Amino acid sequence: MALQLAGEGLVRVTGVPIPGPAAGMALLLAVLWWRPAWRAALQPTAHGLLAHLSLLFVPAGVGVIQHLARLGAKAWAIGVALTASTWIGMAVTAWTLRALLPRAPSPASPATAQDGQP
Repeated sequence: MALQLAGEGLVRVTGVPIPGPAAGMALLLAVLWWRPAWRAALQPTAHGLLAHLSLLFVPAGVGVIQHLARLGAKAWAIGVALTASTWIGMAVTAWTLRALLPRAPSPASPATAQDGQP
């Protein structure tokens, strides 16, 4: 929570157009990279959150039901936006993979083999 608050403050001070919680998660990643021993301390909390992850979808579901009429009125635009963004995301992923695969070492290259085993 402290890192989320720090992320919110950082976003407000700098004016960076990203959500504060996302900045807080980036700060958490930096802290865990900088202090690997903290991973063990956060593990019980992470397991507790993951065990009850389905509860986090309840507010989103309530919001959808509450605005069902508005969503129905904009269904065509929402459908087009979802379809287009899915196809664009898949195309960008494919192009990125196609650009990066030639740079990847082959499975039989000496760089990946250890102790004479492929």
